[in-house]
Amino acid sequence: MSDSVILRRVRKFGEENHAFESNESDNNTKKARSQDGKKDEHIQVSFFQLFQFSSSRDNWLMFGGTLCAFLHGMAQPAMLLIFGLMTDAFIEYDIELQELSVPGKICVNNTIVWANSSLNSNVTNGTRCGLLDIENEMIVFAGYYAGAGLSVFVLGYLQICFWVIAAAHQIQRIRQVYFRKVMRMEISWFDCNSVGELNTRISDDINKINDAIADQVAIFIQRMTTCVFGFLLGFYQGWKLTLVMISVSPLLGIGAAVIGLSVAKLTSRELKAYAKAGSVADEVLSSIRTVAAFGGEKKEVERYEKNLVFAQRWGIRKGMIMGLFTGYMWCIIFMSYSLAFWYGSKLVLDEGEYTPGVLLQVFFGVLVGALNLGQASPCLEVFATGRAAAANIFETIDRKPIIDCMSEEGYKLDRVKGEIQFHNVTFHYPSRPDVKILDNLSMVIKSGETTAFVGPSGAGKSTAIQLIQRFYDPSEGMVTLDGHDIRSLNIQWLRSHIGIVEQEPVLFSTTIAENIRYGREDATMEDIIKAAKEANIYNFIMNLPLKFDTLVGEGGGQMSGGQKQRIAIARALIRNPRILLLDMATSALDNESEAIVQKALNKGQHGRTTITVAHRLSTVRTADVIIGFELGKAVERGTHEELLNRKGVYFTLVTLQSQGDQNLNEKPVEGDDVPEDSRLERKQTFQRGSYRDSLRASLRQRSKSQLSNIMQQPPLPALDNISAYEEDNKDQPSEEKVEPAPVMRILKYNIPEWPYMLAGSFGAALNGAVNPLYALLFSQIVGTFSLLDKEEQRRQINGLCIFFIILGIMSFITQFLQGYTFAKSGELLTKRLRRLGFQAMLGQDIGWFDDAKNSPGALTTRLATDASQVQAATGTQIGMIVNSLSNIGVALVISFIFSWKLSLVISCFLPFLALSGAIQARMLTGFASLDKHVLEATGQISNEALSNIRTVAGIGKEIRFIEAYEKALEKLFSTAVRKANIYGLCFGFSQGIVFITNSASYRYGGYLVPHEGLHFSYVFRVISAVVTSGTALGRASSYTPNYAKAKIAAARFFQLLDYCPKINVYSHAGEKWIIDGHDSRHVNVQFLRSKIGIVSQEPILFACSIADNIRYGDNTKDVPMEAVIDAAKKAQLHDFVMSLPEKYETNVGAQGSQLSRGQKQRIAIARAILRNPKILLLDEATSALDTESEKTVQTALDKAREGRTCIVIAHRLSTIQHSDIIAVVSQGVVIEKGTHNELMAQGGVYYKLVTTGAPIS
Repeated sequence: MSDSVILRRVRKFGEENHAFESNESDNNTKKARSQDGKKDEHIQVSFFQLFQFSSSRDNWLMFGGTLCAFLHGMAQPAMLLIFGLMTDAFIEYDIELQELSVPGKICVNNTIVWANSSLNSNVTNGTRCGLLDIENEMIVFAGYYAGAGLSVFVLGYLQICFWVIAAAHQIQRIRQVYFRKVMRMEISWFDCNSVGELNTRISDDINKINDAIADQVAIFIQRMTTCVFGFLLGFYQGWKLTLVMISVSPLLGIGAAVIGLSVAKLTSRELKAYAKAGSVADEVLSSIRTVAAFGGEKKEVERYEKNLVFAQRWGIRKGMIMGLFTGYMWCIIFMSYSLAFWYGSKLVLDEGEYTPGVLLQVFFGVLVGALNLGQASPCLEVFATGRAAAANIFETIDRKPIIDCMSEEGYKLDRVKGEIQFHNVTFHYPSRPDVKILDNLSMVIKSGETTAFVGPSGAGKSTAIQLIQRFYDPSEGMVTLDGHDIRSLNIQWLRSHIGIVEQEPVLFSTTIAENIRYGREDATMEDIIKAAKEANIYNFIMNLPLKFDTLVGEGGGQMSGGQKQRIAIARALIRNPRILLLDMATSALDNESEAIVQKALNKGQHGRTTITVAHRLSTVRTADVIIGFELGKAVERGTHEELLNRKGVYFTLVTLQSQGDQNLNEKPVEGDDVPEDSRLERKQTFQRGSYRDSLRASLRQRSKSQLSNIMQQPPLPALDNISAYEEDNKDQPSEEKVEPAPVMRILKYNIPEWPYMLAGSFGAALNGAVNPLYALLFSQIVGTFSLLDKEEQRRQINGLCIFFIILGIMSFITQFLQGYTFAKSGELLTKRLRRLGFQAMLGQDIGWFDDAKNSPGALTTRLATDASQVQAATGTQIGMIVNSLSNIGVALVISFIFSWKLSLVISCFLPFLALSGAIQARMLTGFASLDKHVLEATGQISNEALSNIRTVAGIGKEIRFIEAYEKALEKLFSTAVRKANIYGLCFGFSQGIVFITNSASYRYGGYLVPHEGLHFSYVFRVISAVVTSGTALGRASSYTPNYAKAKIAAARFFQLLDYCPKINVYSHAGEKWIIDGHDSRHVNVQFLRSKIGIVSQEPILFACSIADNIRYGDNTKDVPMEAVIDAAKKAQLHDFVMSLPEKYETNVGAQGSQLSRGQKQRIAIARAILRNPKILLLDEATSALDTESEKTVQTALDKAREGRTCIVIAHRLSTIQHSDIIAVVSQGVVIEKGTHNELMAQGGVYYKLVTTGAPIS
């Protein structure tokens, strides 16, 4: 204790070591956790906080992009000055023509005079004449437009390119920092955050941040600059009219504010619902064998859909609010036009303050400002979405881990003796603070000794081991190593001196050699071979075609339990640790391997502190010290003999176990002269426990591991951190060559919403006609200024102003109709596609999930991203496209009516706009495929690391996974840079072509007016209409990136939906026989599985209540609580459940992580009993139970067997001695069959297994 006091004085603990303020520490932890919960509700991220990860290079790029966007934004207001001068020139020319067309008027000395009277020859109205060469004037103006077009092309390219590259770099950094921070988090944080939700955030939410800090910012700056300079132009040229026009701006501000706030709030809720749905999908796909065995596919689809309904609701509301307030803003804008022309015409005609050109400069200045303000609103939606998505990401990044596994702080002792001491340790899991796991535990584990922890299931043995690894900190008291509080030691250093072999070993998706090398980075091949020999796995490996380069599959799925366990033991032995923790280390081995590995472990224990947790007591009898646990306390301590004499917990466990072993040999046969002690020691059982605490996701088909000797996957070298992931993805030709899906097929899935889509298309078509009609009205107003009759001018202008009001009302109604109906149809489609995709995944053969590209992480990512991308080809995007097509159609009709020649010339430029969109689509389709490829590779790495976080933390390999993840991200960045250049070129081209079109049009219009007598207002009308339609075409082509992604995503979806599994769980075809001589391949799958109950070696529980987990036994009806309690009683579970604060409503945590192995196993047994099956399959059903519970549950299972066919798989031979028939299987063949007594009398393989544990040869 004195050492600890000195340490406290030397080192600043403040932040992370509360060794001596344990009560405060516990309270602080609870406060922190409750604050975390509150933060979820209230945390806000400002827009500028989104850029907190920018480097100086990014800042320069963003500065350059901003400057280019700023100059680009000034181009339009600058050209309005030219436009005003040009308008005055046209009007002056038209008035001159009208004056000279009056009989008797001629041009003398550049002034119009009466020619027929010498007396009146000097009387004139003062109209100038003969000075204006309209064609030359137009050549000059056209030159200005051409120069602006070229400048805009360059600026547009640079603004997009710079911002997209800067964003790509920042997003790469955010992904790195977020993943690093998540990997630093303490284990208790993972108890409260599901892996599925974290994966959704990594893929979906960070993409939304990317949208908010990339090209949309450049476009927003450009539009806002145009807006500001438009208003400045208005004030400079005519402040009175500008003030009148902007008097409506507060009304626009209200609309923009409502949109921003509502969208942020609704997006946050929508994201939470999708994250929850993602969590359900990940849990279900990870537990696919259990779901299939209990026929839970339909139930799980319904559970997934429930969460999607919430997301759909928020999405529809968002669309409705967007439509309503966008329509409201456009209505206000059109009414302000009406007001502006009415008041402006008074200033021109009555006051004489403005020329018509100045009026148009002011009007268009304010109009362009208002329009760009309106067009900036979609950017605000993207920013709001990005901020909402960033809230959770940045909260995690900013959170300080309670136990920081990558911290550089803490002592590194010069020498480790290995003495571990628990000082009055009390512990509650942070996710279940009401349940006390360890209660004032005090014990000493001496240096160099082997100490065994024994006791009933749930007594706290494994928890004590997790405290030694510092996965958790004690609520009270402390754990010391060589007298130093382990909270004062460097965590990485501490864990590097600890080797761990768990009951349920976790292997990583790489080769056998790399899995062993995880124990020690610098291990040579000789070291690996030596460790493999010590763990008795060498011969098995050398029999494989690829030997040490054999891939073990996702989660070690290509290996049997025993093979996985031995690889894990080799991984621990190669580490040569000072402290060795064996948590059921030999539980998954057969008798012979167990004996050999136990010898290797015994050898490996010399000179180091070893702690063994075991239910099989023969493995601990040679331990130096045995500590008996009960209810979180160490109740006894001593050697095997001392504890037997004491007749306490240990004695009870040994007695119960010995009875089962003696019963097995009750009728010995001749020659059975094996000593009793030897028999007790060697005749141990194949035992594997419940689902591993690391929240691992998928159980792999055992048959594949049996075939691994014969059929191996092609060689995939995996000698660096990431190559295994890369190679897995290379082997996916079908994924890469997917053809974009036809749009009509996508729309077929939207057929139920056809009334909404029809109404929305009608609204969008009407809304599309608004802009060409506006062009018609505007040119008509310009034309009135050349009329010679002032009264006629006023009358026409007043009439046109009323038309503007009608346009505003029409815009309001159609925008709302379009926004609401397409949001509804789009959200319903997204929900339908996600549900169908999930349903299709659950309907696949189990073998389909063994494919590396169908790992739970990759499938969850696909569900999250593909369905939302498909919406880009439907929903609001259809509205935008119909709107654009209507705009183009009406505009072309108007323009061709008034001047087909000029229309044809301008129309020549339209294909260029379409071309830029097509090139953009083609390029971005390729990039979408590449991005998806890399994102799935990163998703696989993150999913594997986070799902197995306990193992990763235990062997201290966080950095290795982080490096693999970051290496995969580099590809994403290089793709983004290429994408930035192509997108920038297309954007610059589509922006610049508008000015080039104007240049050519005014040049040709300037020719048609003097030479072919075209009225100048028709020039404005045709150019405004066609350029408007061109802008609409450009806008339509700007949807091509999303549209291209949507077709690829839809194709992947259809590939999944079209795939016909050999075993179709949704089919109603097939006979309804319970085998009974019938080929099971012809029996209806649902019917067959409904008659089978299974309790497997590694039971999988779902993240819901105990009652719901038991109810999972029968998914065909609502199971009453009485049936649940009855099943729990039969499985010896009821008393334990009733001792919990929330009883049957207690949440078991992700994969049952809040329960001990035995408790999980008993819930699984209750689930099978509730099913009341005709056939009962028991696959090591009692393997994870302590001796006492095992006896009780075995009795319950014996009762459950009555009246039904029961197949038991067991290596614990005492559990099957009373079976009607025992079949001994080797290499897939039955080699002996009979009762226990018959087989013992034969003296064959079974006899050898029982008496000596010899292998089956």
